[in-house]
Amino acid sequence: MSPNQNPSNRLLAAIPKTEFKLLSAKMETVPLVFGEPIYEAGGEIKRIYFPESGIISLLSAVDTDSTLEVGIVGSEGVAGVSVFLGVGASPNRALVQGSGFAHTISSRAFLAACKSSEKLSSAVRRYIHSLLTQISQSAVCNRYHVIEDRLSRWLLMTHDRMRLDEFQITQEFLSNMLGVRREAVSKAAGDLQRRGLISYKRGHLMVIDRPALEAAACPCYKLIANGK
Repeated sequence: MSPNQNPSNRLLAAIPKTEFKLLSAKMETVPLVFGEPIYEAGGEIKRIYFPESGIISLLSAVDTDSTLEVGIVGSEGVAGVSVFLGVGASPNRALVQGSGFAHTISSRAFLAACKSSEKLSSAVRRYIHSLLTQISQSAVCNRYHVIEDRLSRWLLMTHDRMRLDEFQITQEFLSNMLGVRREAVSKAAGDLQRRGLISYKRGHLMVIDRPALEAAACPCYKLIANGK
């Protein structure tokens, strides 16, 4: 990672350029490959990831065969933030949901940088607050809102972070993200497609009408977006 490069990651962009230059010297750039795990639940967090593009999903186990997405990390934040709170093990499975790349640093170097930089520590604390808002509101959404509203909210959150109108996604992946059967995902996606909000074919989804998708989403989307 070039120390002269302006980061797209908003957390890194929030710290002074002089501090970013020092931090970037300890980082390396890695690809985020769709479907690739970053952490396993209960596994040691050895490295911290600052996505520049792409998305990392935080998944909690529902049972031995299924998971539910409880949070999304994109270019607004950082994966592995539990280390900042003194917890060295990941509470969730972290899986790449959207391809891209990230800047990564060892957990030890990250903690040392936070200790020496109040600006970085403050940015991480603000991000933790926004992530907690996202996780708690998503829990409410998954409990009380119908699948089409939840799918619209999830697509908007993904669209915000991918910053692309088209991205790769499968029905199986969506069913795991939303905690419903594939048939329910297929019906909800089909309804949105018939209304001209999205196009979905062969594992690729395109957002066609963003304003209409916002209107179709439950209020949770704006609550989560305003909590960033």
